[in-house]
Amino acid sequence: MYLEGMRDMLKGSLGRSLQALREEDRLAAAWPVACGRAMAERGQVVGFENGVVRVEVEDGAWFLQLLSMRRQLAAELSRISGVTVSEIHFEKKGNYKR
Repeated sequence: MYLEGMRDMLKGSLGRSLQALREEDRLAAAWPVACGRAMAERGQVVGFENGVVRVEVEDGAWFLQLLSMRRQLAAELSRISGVTVSEIHFEKKGNYKR
C-alpha cells in the first residue's frame, strides 16, 4: 500500500510540473507514467488534437495490448497531464501519415 501512495504522489507532482508545457508535450511526458516503462517503450505520443491523442506503436502485438487498455490509458493521461483526453488512436509504426 505504501508504494501505491508514493506512486500517486509522484503522478500528482509530475502533473503540476507539466503545466508550463504545450498539451502534446504534457501528454508525451505523462505517457511513460500512465502506462509503465515497458509499454511506453513500445509506443509514443505523436500528436494531439481535439481531445484525441495519437500514439504510434512499434508492432501488432503491442498495438493490440495498448488498444485493449485505451480507456484506462486515456483516463490516466488526463489525470497526470491535466489535459482532457477523450480518445486514444493507435497506429502501427510506419502506417502513420503526418
